[in-house]
Amino acid sequence: MAIYGVALLAFCTIAGMVLGELLGWMMQVKANVGGVGIAMLLLIGLTESLRSRGKLPMPTQQGILFWSAIYIPIVVAMAAGQDVYRTLKSGPMAMFAGCLVTAICFALVPLVDRLCPVTSKAVSADDQATNSEKS
Repeated sequence: MAIYGVALLAFCTIAGMVLGELLGWMMQVKANVGGVGIAMLLLIGLTESLRSRGKLPMPTQQGILFWSAIYIPIVVAMAAGQDVYRTLKSGPMAMFAGCLVTAICFALVPLVDRLCPVTSKAVSADDQATNSEKS
């Protein structure tokens, strides 16, 4: 069975790691700064760009969805585990900064939700049942 989308995922992962290392070097930190996040943003951006131009075949879209569902959460969990370990070793200021940024992100979710309305054409089973009852 062929799994599609691996080349795009690999490109985004490598580019994210390189950019994260470069960002760490620029900040004079001996660490990869945001490489996983950069890779995920690249994957989302490139996927949407290719899909909107019609250059991403359906099997490749499904392959990328597969990798999004399987691979990306594992990588994020691994990176988060390393970040928590480093934060706990770094002291209370690092923990405060991490908690503050997390709280700000949670507070911004409703704002992003209002700014980006859902335009999905997918209809749930409940909506289909309601629509069929009306007709």
